Amino acid sequence: MVPTDPQHQTVPPGGDLVLALTTEASAALAEALATAVLEAELAACVVLTPCRSLYRWQGGLEHSQEVQLLIKSHPSRLEALGRLVHERHSYETPEWITWPAQASGAYGAWLNASCGPAPHDAPRPPDQPCSGSPSAP
Repeated sequence: MVPTDPQHQTVPPGGDLVLALTTEASAALAEALATAVLEAELAACVVLTPCRSLYRWQGGLEHSQEVQLLIKSHPSRLEALGRLVHERHSYETPEWITWPAQASGAYGAWLNASCGPAPHDAPRPPDQPCSGSPSAP
């Protein structure tokens, strides 16, 4: 059953939300990159998750402890977001995977207010956590 409450409706596919995925070599580097992205208003939220990666690199098999960054942004910010991440990333070839996503109406509205299309001179909603609590957007 599809919810009819506007709070739980989703935006159309490819509409108002894009997700981007990258990894960094340490928590400190990941936090610095996430902070730069958020301060530039290129994302509404960045989730940092410790992970272990196994991958092929320069003919060998590598094992690394990394921190994965899941970046939640508006499609209009994606090009600038990609540039900033590639300019500030510590890796020679950073992971950069993006895809459109659907969000609840309330979350989509919060994301648009946080990092949606310009102008950015409109009043912002109060700061809210992006994950980790039942009332988070």
